[in-house]
Amino acid sequence: MQEQIRVITAGREGALGQNRVLRNTYWLLALSLVPTVIGAMLGVQFRFSLLAGSPFVGLLLFLGVAWGFMWGIERNKDSGIGVALLLGFTLFMGLMLSGILQVALGFRNGASLIAVAGGGTATIFFVLAGVATTAKRDFSTMGKFLFVGVMVLLLAMLANAFLQIAALALTISALAVVIFSAYILFDIQRIVRGGETNYVSATLAVYLDIYNVFVSLLHLLLAFTGERD
Repeated sequence: MQEQIRVITAGREGALGQNRVLRNTYWLLALSLVPTVIGAMLGVQFRFSLLAGSPFVGLLLFLGVAWGFMWGIERNKDSGIGVALLLGFTLFMGLMLSGILQVALGFRNGASLIAVAGGGTATIFFVLAGVATTAKRDFSTMGKFLFVGVMVLLLAMLANAFLQIAALALTISALAVVIFSAYILFDIQRIVRGGETNYVSATLAVYLDIYNVFVSLLHLLLAFTGERD
């Protein structure tokens, strides 16, 4: 009887812990959007562009800074330094986001396409987060396939920095929407099922999913429905 009580108690404590991680992840995710917006606004205002010179060198520099931030966040994820680095990273990502926003605002319907991309990203997130939270199916088996998909995307991006093929860029964006949407399922369910117990790491993962879905959606919308002046 005592053993059964301990098992029930442990199960309840585990469920409470998972709910706490998910709740804190959502709060920190919402907070991380603030420096992203600030960075994007500053980047648009001052016409920031890391890729203006050499796209290949710019992409390598971006990846180096981004991975440096992510390494620091993971190393300090159990302290306030990790949160500060995460917010600094999202500010940097906002600056990087300003590049495509500047392009979009050059279109007659650019502002509305940004809004559509934002709404589409929010819809994808809330629907898939709901599925990940309630579904009985285990999505953890997707992990290896998604990782391979991301590696293929990175290689394709590096190649296209040289080749500058429009059709390849669109293919990369379409695949990115699919892969990072699937990552939302994967990452949220990991939190729900106790596979991720640190909300800083969880926020970083989900933030990157959302960011990549938004950028890729906006790229596709600009390519197919953008109206030039």
